[in-house]
Amino acid sequence: MTQNTPVEDWTTDYDISDPAYIENPVPIWKEMRERCPIAHTERLGGSWNPTRFDDIRELAKMVPELSSRQPLVMPPPPDFPELSVYEQQIAAAPITADPPIQTWTRRMLLPAFAPKTVATRYTGYTEELCHSLIDGFIADGRCDGAVDYAQQIPPRVIAHMLGVDPEMADTFVGWVNAVLGDALFSPEKRMAARESIREFLTSEVEARIENPKDDLISELIHMEIDSDDAQITTEVVVGISNLLLVAGIDTTWSSIGAALWHLGTHPSDLSRLVAEPELLPTAVEEFLRYYSPVTMARIAEVDVNYAGVEIKAGDKILMNFPAANHDPEHFEDPDEFIIDRQRNRHVAFGSGIHRCAGSNLARLEMTTALQVWLERIPEFHVSDREAMKWAGGQVRGPRVMPMSFPAGRAR
Repeated sequence: MTQNTPVEDWTTDYDISDPAYIENPVPIWKEMRERCPIAHTERLGGSWNPTRFDDIRELAKMVPELSSRQPLVMPPPPDFPELSVYEQQIAAAPITADPPIQTWTRRMLLPAFAPKTVATRYTGYTEELCHSLIDGFIADGRCDGAVDYAQQIPPRVIAHMLGVDPEMADTFVGWVNAVLGDALFSPEKRMAARESIREFLTSEVEARIENPKDDLISELIHMEIDSDDAQITTEVVVGISNLLLVAGIDTTWSSIGAALWHLGTHPSDLSRLVAEPELLPTAVEEFLRYYSPVTMARIAEVDVNYAGVEIKAGDKILMNFPAANHDPEHFEDPDEFIIDRQRNRHVAFGSGIHRCAGSNLARLEMTTALQVWLERIPEFHVSDREAMKWAGGQVRGPRVMPMSFPAGRAR
């Protein structure tokens, strides 16, 4: 629980670590949007919180005025060592980088996440993984939909992609929870996990330099980029791998978990999706819009006057993509989940030059996870809402989610 004082005015003193903001931020965003669409707080080091779709899109274009070198919404601990701008930018490039580093590091990633590559390399693996996870609990008639299923899929897919031991998946879950979950209340734990991740990835990259394998780390090390700015060093490859490990895991398992939570608490939508499996791709886009998990941060490098708001150099701006996806100016009945919504140009994967490079893989994992689950477990419900636990702040999604269903049989 947050140790901060209660919020009295969400437009001038919001707290993204407040239980109310984590549990259900939608009405809070609505209040901000109507009363002060670019809200401000002094909590957690201070930040601005835009909630309108158009503002988010415009602010995302402000490069290099608004830098991505510090994208975490939570401030570091007071004793965190000062990093150079270059060290900040390659820490998880390209998401932590501005051009020109952002440009060529993103180009390094794009081939691995092209639609055809993703479908060819990872569809079969992901399907088999989902079936094997369900085999482990279907006979019990119950499971934790977050811990036993959603949280198990992205770590193993990313481990498979990077060519690391899939048995590291549980360790990855712990690290990512510390960096993006527990970081709300324990910056020291976040920094310790961050260091463990970097030590692990550095050893993996150094091993591939000596003995290349058929995996993405090896591809990155030996990649040639047609750019005068490109400097593919061990540190850069570690940073890109760090991005995949951290940003490619929690975000996707949160989306899978939120979709299962919705279906497990809205039986009419569950019945319709089971009866109309061809609706799944459309439903996935609505899950992404309604339960958008990710808020990023930008740091103002210079003073910026936007829409009458004076943003000072050094100020933090929260890129609140989830709030933008509930803007009534762009979405009809935005706070209603419409499973067959047709007009749905959401920004769940971000906007501008930092739009998620891994969106094709995330969609594949999410669609496959739901498809296999619905084929194997077409009847289920969230069995204990009191025990539900959500993470929030940087990435919002279920962390504990008890579920019940008719007991079935493993394959």
